[in-house]
Amino acid sequence: MRLKGDDDGTVVLANGLSVKASDDEVKLDEGDIQEAESSLREGLSLNYEEARALLGRLEYQRGNVEAALRVFDGIDLQAAIQRLQPALSEKPSSKRNRSRTESLHSVSQHAASLVLEAIYLKSMSLLKLGKAAEAAQECKSVLDAVEKMFQHGIPGMMVDAKLQETVSKAVELLPELCKQAGHNQEALSCYRRALLSHWNLDDECCVRIQKKFVVLLLYGGVEATPPSLAAQTDGAYVPKNNLEEAILLLMMLLKKWWLGKTRWDPSVMEHFTFALSLAGQTSVLARQFEEILPGMYPRCDRWFSLALCYHAEGQNEAALNLLRKFLNKNECPNDLPAILFAAKICSEDSLLASEGVEYAQRAIANAHGVNKHLRAVGLRYLGLCLGKLGKIAFSDQERSCCQVEALKALDEAIAQEGQNSDLLFDLSFEYAVQYNSNAALRFAKEFIDATGGSISKGWILLALVLSAQRRYLEAEVVIDAAIEQTAKWEQGPLLRIKAKLKAAQSLPMEAVEAYRLLLALVQAQRKSFGFLRSTSGR
Repeated sequence: MRLKGDDDGTVVLANGLSVKASDDEVKLDEGDIQEAESSLREGLSLNYEEARALLGRLEYQRGNVEAALRVFDGIDLQAAIQRLQPALSEKPSSKRNRSRTESLHSVSQHAASLVLEAIYLKSMSLLKLGKAAEAAQECKSVLDAVEKMFQHGIPGMMVDAKLQETVSKAVELLPELCKQAGHNQEALSCYRRALLSHWNLDDECCVRIQKKFVVLLLYGGVEATPPSLAAQTDGAYVPKNNLEEAILLLMMLLKKWWLGKTRWDPSVMEHFTFALSLAGQTSVLARQFEEILPGMYPRCDRWFSLALCYHAEGQNEAALNLLRKFLNKNECPNDLPAILFAAKICSEDSLLASEGVEYAQRAIANAHGVNKHLRAVGLRYLGLCLGKLGKIAFSDQERSCCQVEALKALDEAIAQEGQNSDLLFDLSFEYAVQYNSNAALRFAKEFIDATGGSISKGWILLALVLSAQRRYLEAEVVIDAAIEQTAKWEQGPLLRIKAKLKAAQSLPMEAVEAYRLLLALVQAQRKSFGFLRSTSGR
């Protein structure tokens, strides 16, 4: 019963019958829906629901949403299901009956297509009127009706094309309607239903649904409940939270791309990067970047992403090698983030400090007059690299020169950045290395003020500077204050310093007590983490 409009206003159905749409449209304009319906039923041998579906579709196509909604309201979907279900579920008992059964199937599917499309258009009409919650209910009724009509799933290639199109649209629309209505938990259930039920969806439709599901899981701000036991298969992996479910979906999307079932979409890798970074699985992410075929992903972007992954895994040498390729004169030699990243890696190793100075100077030159913040970051890394060079200098003169230049770079950086906590800590540490304890003390206090005392390394640095000035009691007060504000599992370094302070004050018994507390903490950590490892290994 598929509709097709001719230029003269004739509506042609798949069975060859036709009717003048203009005559019925006039009757609808006059409000005589029943007369138009009777005309269609007599002219095309349609039943009540099919005639209403046809009239509603005409009004919807003309843009008369409210009028279409009034027509669709007269359709009894349950009655249509009960009438069509026996014919759709009947199976041929013999080869002789096969032709008759297939013919009945075809006619019933055409009728089902017309009625289900009407309810789908009713849902769209409600959406256009701003009634997302009601639209979601109508769209859900379409899918419920399909499940009742086809109890064993939609029969693949044997299904009417228009019916399959309506089902695919409804499956994709329902979760979006739930989101618009503010029902995110229901939207999650609808996405699962869309992907787990037998809707005979094509690959592109599945991909679109999976992408939208991933976005809701990662950024929707709602924690998904685990799938129901009815949806779980024996031996199948069941994700425990949003992150695991999103990663599983993204891996399925990548597999479809590898098999050539969908087009390459860079946003999939962006979501995958975010998800695996949250999960701390940067080594897995690195393998995914390595497996991307050449030409699908910009190679410089891939090198940079791989460098980030390797750096997160502690493989700084591999990360730096990738950045060297990235910053080659034939690639992207002036890319500021990559230059700063290379300078950061070099600032963590005295043997790479000389190379880091070059990167930092390039970053400062490229950021001059362009980005004040990035220039300050470059100055910071320059100061750190020069400080590292001073530690391995061969002569006192070279060491002194590096130390002076390091402080100069850090002072210039903090003049541009103001109260940047990282710079305050670096300045305090550099002054402490150069035995300027008063300046080190001042910047350590400023660091604690800037961070609100929430970072334990600031307390440790302050205590060490006070200890260098032989102010042991004050250093002990600082450590006690830090212990009170620090979580139990992070108190180990603080207890170790407290024990050393007690020993420096010739208080061996109190030092022993501090070491006893430290030992108890270490044993508790081993027991706890050992239990977690054994549990995860089962």
